[in-house]
This record gives sequence, structure tokens and C-alpha cells, in this order.
Amino acid sequence: MNGQGARWRIGICATLMLFGCSSLRHWLFKSNALDLGWFDQAVYLISRGQPPIVSFSGYHILGDHVAWLFYPIALLYRLYPDVHWLFAIQVLALAAGGAGVWYLARQAGLDERRADLLTLVYALYPLVFNINLFDFHLDVLVIPGVLWAVWAVRANVPWLFGLAIALILGSKAVLALTVVGLGLWLVVGEKRPWYGAIALFSGMAWFILATQVIAPHFAGAAATAEMTDGRYAHLGSSIPEIVQTLLLKPHLGLQLLFSLPNLEYLLLLCAPLFWIFVPRHLSPLIGAAPALLLNLLTPYQAQKDLVHQYSAPILPFLLLIAIAVLAAGQGWLRRPRWILTWSAIGFVALAKYGNFAGLYLETWDTAAATRAAIAQVPPHVPVLTLSHIAPHLTHRATLQLATEASTTLDPEQFQAVLLDTHHPGWGSSPEVVQYWVEQLTGSPQFEMQYHKDGVMLFGQN
Repeated sequence: MNGQGARWRIGICATLMLFGCSSLRHWLFKSNALDLGWFDQAVYLISRGQPPIVSFSGYHILGDHVAWLFYPIALLYRLYPDVHWLFAIQVLALAAGGAGVWYLARQAGLDERRADLLTLVYALYPLVFNINLFDFHLDVLVIPGVLWAVWAVRANVPWLFGLAIALILGSKAVLALTVVGLGLWLVVGEKRPWYGAIALFSGMAWFILATQVIAPHFAGAAATAEMTDGRYAHLGSSIPEIVQTLLLKPHLGLQLLFSLPNLEYLLLLCAPLFWIFVPRHLSPLIGAAPALLLNLLTPYQAQKDLVHQYSAPILPFLLLIAIAVLAAGQGWLRRPRWILTWSAIGFVALAKYGNFAGLYLETWDTAAATRAAIAQVPPHVPVLTLSHIAPHLTHRATLQLATEASTTLDPEQFQAVLLDTHHPGWGSSPEVVQYWVEQLTGSPQFEMQYHKDGVMLFGQN
């Protein structure tokens, strides 16, 4: 790479490419109510001064993951309410992660050529591309948050360290455990006791406050943190019970850790960066330990791949190891060409770019008709629709999903019902869609306002 100008051009092109990919996936009706519609509706309601209760779940947004950052994000929706703000925030967070890698590499004494190499290694790590496609999650902020927090510690810039920690804590309650892990590593691995103590205390304090006070306040008895939503029911029904089980019955935790799915997950996680695992440089794994243990202790398969957001808190610590290994002139691969080639192989093998030629085209046959029907849905009225259509209709107070459980709903509470008989989508089935078609067709309160390519829009008379 030749100069700062070329570096900026490549970075901007990569950022626009990621933004284009997530936007295209949404345009092809492959985003879902869970999770894009969930967050989009909550942010929209905040921007309009309404309680941010996700109508198809009944959750207040602070009763879910206590992500208070959605409140400042809502200021963007005040300017212009559009889901693409969320895509932009996500891709800019990933781009900030790349910048963090570059500056940490330079801070570690690496020349610009090797700093560029490590930035490419980050960009080619399959998780970066994949989580950008998987709807929207504030979890991505943990990547630049950790990297810039470490840079701030090493550069002795307290305000930036505090800002990075606040962004992590504000994006998801369970990420407070990653802040705790970061703090422990800063004390043990970096010999920075004051910064480490700040991270340890703030992480533990926020985790307790968020999961034991704020979430229950906003969601009542239904409040669940990430660790108690059924994924860890085998260890207990509450966070104190889970901790008690792991302390008093450690054999249960060990049995869960040593399993074939976990071995496969660890291989997936480590393979793109296998060359970094030099024993003397592995101390950053202390910071990754909380997220890694959460993923290993659950049978939930989505937490054991490089597609979903659950491995995001682990990635920055792997990159810190990569920087230390390259700065020391060590590693199983040492020549830049070999390192870059291996990263490219990992991307080709594990990134989900192929979905644009297959999975994401499944709804192509009805996409045009669906867009035409959406254009006819009046703004703000209560709507019943399918999960993959929901993110296009979330700017209203009432939106329900035509899932298996929806057959108990009263159709008269909706002023519009939009269905796709060819593609029922997540949580639904052809039988559920047919049930609603029959209910509405035989109802004197509804009339069919649009019907093309299996897409049907019903409206109240």
C-alpha cells in the first residue's frame, strides 16, 4: 500500500462494500423481526417520544439487554427515520475496529506495512463480514471498544479509555463481563492496576445493576439477561443460581466444556488465526475468557459459530495476540505473504458471501410484489405480517408477527395484514398463513386490497 491516501481509499471502499451488503440483504427481504425489526421499532418509538416497547415481544428495550445506547441513536431517527442508520452504525463500528488494529500495531512498534497487514487480517476474519450481514447488533461495538480502550491505556489517554468502556457497557448488559475480563487482563497481563481496577469495578457494578435492577424494573417477571433466557437453564434459573451451580458443582461445567460441538467451535474460532497461538503471548485470552465461557457452557448452537454476534467480544483479544506475536517476530507464520494468504483462505472458506447467490435469493420471486404491497400499507396503523417483512414495517407502535402463536390473536385489532403465501418465513408455516388467509377472506371487516405472486394485503373496510 502506498501512503495514507491509498489506505483511506481502501478503507472507505471496504466500508461502503459492507454497508452495501447489509442493505442489499435487507432489500431482498432476508432481514428479520428478530433482531433487526426489534431494534428498529424500539429506536423509532424512542425518537417519537413513545415508550420503546417492542410490540411483537412486549419487551421494553431496557428490559431486554439494557442497551441504553439506543437512546442517543434515536436522535438520528429524529432527523430521518430509516433502518439504514443502524446498518451505518454497525459498519462504522467495524471500520473503527480496523483503525484500532492499525494504531495498536503502530503503537507496538510495527512499521506501516505490517500494520496494514494486520488490518487486512482483521478485515478478512470471517466473523467481521458475517456479523455485518446478520441484521443489526450493538455487540459489534465491543470490537472497537476493547481495541481503543487498550490503545488508550498504553497511550495514557484516560478520557478515551472511559469513553470506550462506556460504549461497551451501553451496548449490552452481558458485555460488562467482557469489561471485567479486560480489567483483569490489564492488571495481570499489562501491569496497569489503575486502569484495570476501573474496568473491573465498572464492569461488575454495571452487570449487577443492569441484570438485577434495571432489566427487572422494565420487564417485570419476564426480565431475562442473556444468561438466563433458557440457554443456561441446565445450570439454574437465575444468575445467582448459575454461579452457585458452577461453584458447588464444577463437574457439571467441565462436562459441558468438553464436548464435540465445543471442539468444533474452537477450531472455527482459531483456524483463521492459528499462527498467533504462541504461549508467551496468550495473556489477552484472559479478557476473552468471559465471552468464551458463555459460548462454551450453552448448548445453543448460534453461540458456537462465526455467523452470529456472540464471538464478537473474543475477536479483539485475538487481534491483540496477533499484534504482540508479529511485533516479537514470532508466530507459526512469519512472512506477510503467508499470513495474508492464510487469511484469504479463511475468508473464502468461512465468510457467507455465497448467500447472495443462493439463500438471499429465495424470496426473489415475490420481492417486487411485497414491495408494492408495503407501499400500500398506511403509516402508523396496526399491522400483522411475517417475520421477514416486519423490518420494513416497524415504524409504528403496533406490529405483530404471523407466527405459530398468532392464531390466538383477534384480527380486528389490525388495520392491515400482509402475507406471503410462498414464503412464510421464520416462526411461521404454510398452515399458519393459510389460516390467516381463510380468516380474513371470510371476514366482513376485511377486504383484499392487493394480491400478486402469492402476496396478499388485507385491510379493514
